[in-house]
Amino acid sequence: MNDDLQRILIKGGVTSPGELKDIIAMLEAGGLKEVFFGSRQDLLFPLQNAKEEQLEQISKFNTDIVSDRSYQNIVTSYVSADIFDMTNWLKGSTYLYILEGFDYLPKLKINITDPKQRLVPIFNGNLNFIASESEDYWYLNIKLPHWSKSVYYPVLIYSWDIHVVAKAIEEIYQDIADIDELFFILNKRLDSNNRTIEKELVVPYIKFPYYEGMNRMGLDQYWLGLYWRNNRYDLDFLKKLCGFCLDNSIGKICITPWKSFIIKGIKSSSRPELERFLGQKGINIRHSQLEMNWHLPVDDTDALELKKFLVLSFDQNDISTYGLTFGISNETGKRTHFSSVIIEKNTPPSIVKDFSIRPTYNVLHFKDFDPNTQVYKVYAQDVDKIELPGLLMELSKHYFDQLGRALTKPEPPKTTNVDILKEVYQCSSCFTVYDQTYGDEKSQIAAGTPFTDLAEDYCCSVCSAPKSGFEKLKLQIL
Repeated sequence: MNDDLQRILIKGGVTSPGELKDIIAMLEAGGLKEVFFGSRQDLLFPLQNAKEEQLEQISKFNTDIVSDRSYQNIVTSYVSADIFDMTNWLKGSTYLYILEGFDYLPKLKINITDPKQRLVPIFNGNLNFIASESEDYWYLNIKLPHWSKSVYYPVLIYSWDIHVVAKAIEEIYQDIADIDELFFILNKRLDSNNRTIEKELVVPYIKFPYYEGMNRMGLDQYWLGLYWRNNRYDLDFLKKLCGFCLDNSIGKICITPWKSFIIKGIKSSSRPELERFLGQKGINIRHSQLEMNWHLPVDDTDALELKKFLVLSFDQNDISTYGLTFGISNETGKRTHFSSVIIEKNTPPSIVKDFSIRPTYNVLHFKDFDPNTQVYKVYAQDVDKIELPGLLMELSKHYFDQLGRALTKPEPPKTTNVDILKEVYQCSSCFTVYDQTYGDEKSQIAAGTPFTDLAEDYCCSVCSAPKSGFEKLKLQIL
């Protein structure tokens, strides 16, 4: 993502037509004609000649422009409420009440989600509040920035304590070593209405939903999902759409993490007017599913071109990707994507930084192609762009081959060694893996050469990190 972009944090991805129209007027006053949507349900835009303070004074809603990257937008699955399957007690209004309690800008990533939906990521925050089956109680999955893995808080959190618990953790987290210490300190600090966990959280596998177009909602209402492939949303169009919502008593507009937005509660009587408006503006609301389920860095032309190349290859080969999601990343080793499959662009070695070289890519996917497993598998490394379509088509076929079997096969006893693990060494700088099965062709290391037999002056073929910078780990073999 372009780090020069400014942000407006849309708490929970929920805004009103009036507030969004106010934001648009502010951005237009700054000379802008379009805005981006971010993966954490926020708005992003380049600040041109105007200053933050000048634009903020225009807003009637006291909207803040946030340039400090350390602040985070709160993510919620409010957008999924009432239109996709949901936990029976969890209503859209519940999210709104919870969000009202947050009177501060968090620096930790906070996700508040329903485990029965797939549109919004559940586990890619630092504090992941996940609805339980007990009314108004939530699991808390925690992975603080300096922790190596996520753990569950020992008790369920009450809905109206979520903002209190989150703020308390924010104040102390940097000095907390583990979950036991965190639980001990919070118990002393807070008088919260916790509840015993009676059973572990089980997140069901759910196929990724289709989130575009006009869809029925209840008996006499519809919801509309709009997606623009380049993530450049025209401000004038958005302003007129807000006007339609205001004229038709539509209270909320929801931003999804997939660079799209959803409007719920459109009355049947309002539908013809809305369809006429969209048609006059030439808005396409039936994009191919091949291109919709992608996470891309915002305002990244190279990533967008790579996506177009891959989608065209899928289309030309009649490949189905229904249920799969894809992400393109420029940060090798980043593990916070919410996509079934990740295409990582490798960082070129520093030794060639002044030369133009062809980029290489890694392809990874989650176990069973389900991001909620939080278990990555490496499928291919250091491959050329031209190889990517074939590899991704292989993966899509593998996904459909295992679909169903992965969901219905019984869990093996924990005492059996079912998973085959391969011992490899990974560069801690760029996450390149040395596997003795293949050796290192670039460094003229023959296949079958153990890492321990490599010369002490061996260095990473991608980033030139020394041998001492490699760490031993185990990969699950497909």
